[in-house]
Amino acid sequence: MEAMVFAAGIGSRLKPFTLTRPKALAPVAGVPALQRCIERLRDEGGINHMVVNIHHFPDEIRRFIASDSSLSAIVDLSDESGLLLDTGGGLLNAANMFNQPDGPILLHNADVVTDFDIAEMERHFNDSGADVLLLVNPCRSSSRMLWFDETDSKLKGWSNEKTGDVKPESFRKEDNSVFKAAFNGVHIVNLGRIAPMLRRYADSHGPVFSLTPFYLWAVGEGADIRGFVPEKEYRWHDIGTPEKLAAATADFSGTK
Repeated sequence: MEAMVFAAGIGSRLKPFTLTRPKALAPVAGVPALQRCIERLRDEGGINHMVVNIHHFPDEIRRFIASDSSLSAIVDLSDESGLLLDTGGGLLNAANMFNQPDGPILLHNADVVTDFDIAEMERHFNDSGADVLLLVNPCRSSSRMLWFDETDSKLKGWSNEKTGDVKPESFRKEDNSVFKAAFNGVHIVNLGRIAPMLRRYADSHGPVFSLTPFYLWAVGEGADIRGFVPEKEYRWHDIGTPEKLAAATADFSGTK
């Protein structure tokens, strides 16, 4: 399995840090979030090749990776400095950079700091035969929720809990056979199956797009996309604001 770490985001909610540095290099208990992510994927996930996309202060991340041979040996950079492509466009742009373009790719937001069992998720992905497996949490509140079938955890829809919007329009969240969960920023994709769909989606929607609306579209095209809830409890934080960064630092102090 290979990986892609999404590190291109501008991080507007994390100002003033992101006025001069990329969000991915924000320190969590003294260790940059990007470094934590890469080292965990390597050490706990056994992943020895990763693609990291860059846009906001890209040279800062270039220098950071180049300064550590243990990171530069396993990381290739996908340069989006000219145009921020979002997660879907970013994955499509980097699709040819993987050693095994038809193999499983773990996607991880750089601003997510967590310690869930990567091996368990990989086993579940392999056993399920899914095209995409999403790390989700039914107990975490979010304004945007994903909805899954109670029986096989297949993705059925999306809702905005504040506005009441749902996608697709035909989806009915009142259906008793579905459950809702927040997406936790980690997925595994079968790139051999998903890449052709990404190209088709980009042809009609343009090069800049998020994976969430793409996934909802892909389900309609026959993609098998499922939610995954780890058996054991785990720590999880996004570091999108100064307050959330402080909470992650407090939780992960003394750990790596």
